[in-house]
Amino acid sequence: MKVVILCGGYGTRIRDVSEDIPKPMIPIGRYPILWHIMKYYASYGHRDFVLCLGYKANVIKDFFLNYEAHIKDFTISLGHGGEIEFHTEHDESDWKVTLADTGLDAMTGARIARIHDYVGDDDFMLTYGDGVGDVDLDELLKFHQAHKKTLTVTGVRPPGRFGEMVSHGGRVMEFNEKPQSNAGRISGGYFVASAGLFNYLEDDDSLMFEKEPIEGLVKDKQLMTYEHDGFWQPMDTNREYQLLNKIYEKGNAPWVKW
Repeated sequence: MKVVILCGGYGTRIRDVSEDIPKPMIPIGRYPILWHIMKYYASYGHRDFVLCLGYKANVIKDFFLNYEAHIKDFTISLGHGGEIEFHTEHDESDWKVTLADTGLDAMTGARIARIHDYVGDDDFMLTYGDGVGDVDLDELLKFHQAHKKTLTVTGVRPPGRFGEMVSHGGRVMEFNEKPQSNAGRISGGYFVASAGLFNYLEDDDSLMFEKEPIEGLVKDKQLMTYEHDGFWQPMDTNREYQLLNKIYEKGNAPWVKW
């Protein structure tokens, strides 16, 4: 099943991390968050991607056009035709990546509308290029196929604003920096869509997927929620960038399934 990833926004709230690259290319560890998202989908067998590009699209295109050089160790012979000898391997040789320039100023609804030809009339997965989680994609897909509605959204618990302490007899036993909230659910992305979704979209730069299309699906009783109580974390701010890197550096990142 194809996986559509929205990668075109300006990412204005996280410009203090980097102004030179689009938000999906901001790294967790050595590799962009976009790569982490794709690796997660690939771990469930979904390796056919459509990337909706916009702001600084050339950076994302360069990463994939020169993927071997970005990922592998290599030796280059300067002055001798530029022969390159790669020394290491990677696990992405069976990936297919379509890079679609969906417009610099397009909103999310327009971006999805413009990749219709690349996904055809089959069901497809859809998510944002700036958040990671440990959503069970097999169960998500099974849920979507069972209810036969147009769109499934993964409903997540938003990360709490404050740290949470677990104590016993006055002594702190555990401290979680940003635990999942017990408040109501929000959209965490990780959608599954049927082709009927395109009936709710228009090729109009101003169309936000999260507004009129979603409202139309709700009105027509065509939107279902898959409830996820596990890990989910967006990268919208410098603090969240630092948090995700801290989790990854500890070696137990919940989204790392590979």
